[in-house]
Amino acid sequence: MPIKRPQLSEKALLILLASVQFTHIMDFMVMMPLGPQLMRELNIGPDRFSALVAAYTFSAGLVGLLASPFMDRFDRRKLLLFSYIGFILGTIACGLSHTAEALSQARILCGAFGGVSGALILAIVSDLVPPERRAAGMGIIMTAFSAAAALGVPLGLYLAQKFTWETPFFVVAGIGAIGWLLLWYYLPPVREHLKTSAAHRGAAFWALLRNVNAGWALLFIFMLVMGHMVMIPLLSPFLVHNVGFPEQHLSLVYLIGGVLSIFTGPLVGKLADRHGRIQVLGIMIIVAAGVVLAISHAPRLPMAGTLVLSGLFFIFASGRFVPAQAIGSLAVPPAQRGAFMSLNTCVRDLGAGVAASLAGVLVSTAPSGELLHYNHVGYAAVAASFISYWLGTRVRTQDLAPSPLS
Repeated sequence: MPIKRPQLSEKALLILLASVQFTHIMDFMVMMPLGPQLMRELNIGPDRFSALVAAYTFSAGLVGLLASPFMDRFDRRKLLLFSYIGFILGTIACGLSHTAEALSQARILCGAFGGVSGALILAIVSDLVPPERRAAGMGIIMTAFSAAAALGVPLGLYLAQKFTWETPFFVVAGIGAIGWLLLWYYLPPVREHLKTSAAHRGAAFWALLRNVNAGWALLFIFMLVMGHMVMIPLLSPFLVHNVGFPEQHLSLVYLIGGVLSIFTGPLVGKLADRHGRIQVLGIMIIVAAGVVLAISHAPRLPMAGTLVLSGLFFIFASGRFVPAQAIGSLAVPPAQRGAFMSLNTCVRDLGAGVAASLAGVLVSTAPSGELLHYNHVGYAAVAASFISYWLGTRVRTQDLAPSPLS
């Protein structure tokens, strides 16, 4: 006898999905502040640590690309439950790793399942939330990034310093196990897209690859990620060595910025639904450009001044992705959405990798430890963001169908 599951409200379901997304982002972000401890305890250099960080991203991108043709052939609920438990097991494997080689393999496993899970969550939101409220729905999901920055980074640092570097991974796995049970109990079947035949869905995927509008949307996301991620890898060293921010208080940058984004992300989504996604995106990009240039040209500042700038960066630079994700979700019809979201995740991973590499090429280190030419990173970020806006104006809405929760 099938279990009769209670139906959650749209907002409650979005919060549950955002909580699951939180574990994905925390699992990835917690690696960053653990760098010095991991290099010391695993006896590895910066290049090997960078490879550990990249293992997750490249695995997520590759597996997401391979999974794209099959994303729309299954009930999204069942596929999410399967991929999410794989992610949890991969995270446990990270905590059980005691060598760089073992940790690298565990990170590859996490990325493989985490990337697919993340794409499925975006596809589920796009399926269950009607277009007129979709930007607001994406805003709630995007708060997972802010919550991971505000809670995940400081918590990960505290647990690693209090216990061992493995502890944060066990905590993420524990949170994930609770999330999996809640998904199993509350998430309804998501199979509206299965009403089309398998042959039609296969044809839909190949049509997606030929879909010019989808191509514009993917290029749009790629450039927007470039404009954001080119700033991120060297932001903390720049704040410490050039701006004079105390290294022991770096967690405040993530805590304050993340908390601000938690409240502003849904607000940006509502504004985008009310006043137009592309219009709100344009405003966010313009304001973010000013903040990016201010940070990348910042002299030595008092701690409060740095926190104000970094807080604005979290609000406007991260906030750009709320209307952007809604624009992308409307670029394809429902039958292509799962595959598109998977490709979208791959493109984001690729954009992040290219951006990080570009930052490394543009910036060098002075004998004093200060970063040279970080202002060039700011110029690259602004240029990529404005190009992304132009690309976003080329994306046309393809989906105005009512949703099951409308």
